[in-house]
Amino acid sequence: MNINKSEYVVSNPDYSKCPQTNQPEFAFIGRSNVGKSSLINMLTNHNGLAKTSQTPGKTLLINHFRINDSWWIVDLPGYGFANVGKAGTEKLKSLINGYILHRQEMTCLFVLIDSRHAPMKVDLDFITMLGENGIPFAIVFTKLDKISNRQWQMNFKAYKERLSEDWEELPPMFATSSSKGIGREEVLDFIEQTIEHLKD
Repeated sequence: MNINKSEYVVSNPDYSKCPQTNQPEFAFIGRSNVGKSSLINMLTNHNGLAKTSQTPGKTLLINHFRINDSWWIVDLPGYGFANVGKAGTEKLKSLINGYILHRQEMTCLFVLIDSRHAPMKVDLDFITMLGENGIPFAIVFTKLDKISNRQWQMNFKAYKERLSEDWEELPPMFATSSSKGIGREEVLDFIEQTIEHLKD
């Protein structure tokens, strides 16, 4: 897939206020500081499209980006360690769950996981929630350039084995590095194939 046009459109504090796009939406979510904005910028080849920050938990809104005038990328707030207090955490949880569970346009949710870590409870719990609610999702491992190939293979194997305990069929998985461009073609091909499947 070639991305010829990518533009920021709108941010909203509530899923019910999101634009009625009537087009496929591919949403991105993960723990705070997992590299969502960097991945979105890498996929679109548009530096600065999604704003990056060194401070975890800066994405507190649902951000919509129109791609090729035909589909959308949605940047969701991170879960887990956003430094927003208990009340803020509950508000973010409501915001995230509202979009994930009720947004008709959402075609697939990309769950980003830092490849440097072994399976973490916060990620596994989130993935379990998606399964319980029948949410279509794929897993994207990030920051592949910051880990040795040996350690990556160990962590990847650990994730597959842990998920296999609860899942008969594992979701699609991608390994990426935003700084090296690793995984870009694979993720975009998946998006393209998913969009084509919707037309059948």
